[in-house]
Amino acid sequence: IRGRVAHAYLFTGSRGTGKTTCARILAKAVNCLSPVQGEPCGQCEVCRGLEDESILDVVEIDAASNNGVESVRSIIEETNFTPATAKYRVYIIDEVHMLSPAAFNALLKTLEEPPAHVVFILATTEVHKLLPTILSRCQRFDFHRIDAALMAQRVMDVARQEGAQVEEDAALLIAQVADGALRDALSLLDQCLGRDSHVTAEVVGAAAGLASREYLTELAGAVASQDAAGALACVDRLHRDGKDLGRLCGELCQYFRGLMLFKTMKEPGGLVQAAAAEREEMARQARGVSLGDILHSMDCLENTLNRMRLGSQRTVLETALVRLCCPQADTSPEALLR
Repeated sequence: IRGRVAHAYLFTGSRGTGKTTCARILAKAVNCLSPVQGEPCGQCEVCRGLEDESILDVVEIDAASNNGVESVRSIIEETNFTPATAKYRVYIIDEVHMLSPAAFNALLKTLEEPPAHVVFILATTEVHKLLPTILSRCQRFDFHRIDAALMAQRVMDVARQEGAQVEEDAALLIAQVADGALRDALSLLDQCLGRDSHVTAEVVGAAAGLASREYLTELAGAVASQDAAGALACVDRLHRDGKDLGRLCGELCQYFRGLMLFKTMKEPGGLVQAAAAEREEMARQARGVSLGDILHSMDCLENTLNRMRLGSQRTVLETALVRLCCPQADTSPEALLR
């Protein structure tokens, strides 16, 4: 809007939060012939040309597969030429942290004193790997994880455009699995629509290999009542149903996190993303166990999740659940305190 276009931008944040998408929108916006309050109009010849790739003044480069100094040198040579059609020649370098040290050094001088018609947009998920000299030459924008409620609304909107229907609980579950990454949420939605045009929480659970929320409630209840046999029977059922036990362990750890929040806060609000009935059940369970029990369970499950990557998933998970259900069989200080 103010006409203050920087020569280099850095978009950083976790995966699936829209860095590359926003880079493309910014590339359109700086070149649009009739911008509307800074936004690209989408109708002018430049916007349409960039959309159908008939205008080649916006270049996207994947630094993961083009990380050598030769790739950067070819960019530097191209920057000497003015844009063919657009106002700016825009270079979008994705996963820029993958560039080699020599490539970074080659890029450095061009970033410092680029031609007036060139804009660089660097995108990365690992900003800590970038040189301070690169960071100091860019305008940095941090992309945050997307709120689950907002993401669930977006999932339902996309499904509506596809002529399908997603129940609110199912959309919320998709958002929880995506963990702040909209791209992951849309990929899971696509997988669900391949199964059924009416997406329920059960369809999402089947597509993602999740344990249904009833199983999580059952397992947490078995730990609270020290019912090892019940916990092992539940794991056996899930295993026979083809559930991913590593995912189950992670989900169970998140469930205990919810219990911790209900135990320590009057109303956790948006910190616990769950349906109303499940929130009531979690609040009831939290009242029946001590905070120490919940924290011990979370620590044990986190350690189990790390060990499951190395050994037999089922055996490691069953051993952990037996330890949680029978603290007298565990010699750790936390178990002894229980």
